[in-house]
Amino acid sequence: MSIESTSKVNNAIDRLNKILPLAQRLHTLDPKLAAVYRNILRSYVDIGRSLNKSEIALQVDDVDAAIEVLKANDMVVFDNNDEPIGAYPFTMEQRMHRVDINGHRLHCMCALDALAVSPMFGLDTVIDSKCAVTGQPISIEQHDRAIVNDDDNRDVYFGISWNSAANNCCATSLCTEMLFLKGGPIADAWRDEDTDNRELFSLTEAVDFGAGFFVPLLHDQAARRSA
Repeated sequence: MSIESTSKVNNAIDRLNKILPLAQRLHTLDPKLAAVYRNILRSYVDIGRSLNKSEIALQVDDVDAAIEVLKANDMVVFDNNDEPIGAYPFTMEQRMHRVDINGHRLHCMCALDALAVSPMFGLDTVIDSKCAVTGQPISIEQHDRAIVNDDDNRDVYFGISWNSAANNCCATSLCTEMLFLKGGPIADAWRDEDTDNRELFSLTEAVDFGAGFFVPLLHDQAARRSA
């Protein structure tokens, strides 16, 4: 990337970390709970779903207290029965961004999340999504930070509406306004509706943005899969 693009991406990572400081919050957790959090993230890729409450209980001394900490820090999303239904970048809900990885079809909370999965786990992914404006299908084959089918996606952009973040849960606020856009004119028109708050990224910039935000959540894990 150019110096300008690198600066743009770094600024975006810093801005998102101020809104949702996952890495910072992770470092404040008790080591045992931090390991559980990473196990929850990895469970999506390993078994195709989140660890459930009973499985988490086997790894902590007080499962209710552990859930409250993860919930309060907006690190894991739980349903009304305190069962995990999401952990950025993944969700158990049916969303438009689907990622095939390690033989599993997973859902991600937003377009940025989907692009972060391959760099996070060092595994190839196929993303199936669509343009948020036109509904045109988008398919992205990814190998770590490289877009394998780049020629098919030169007109695909990532857009974020920064003012959509809510204090309680990004999964139901900012994530809904982090999206794919297909076609330069479509992307520009979307941004121009609110130039003060909306920002566009090329697909390459968006991959580095997502990786820069999410990879640190697993960076000190002993074994990271190789692609």
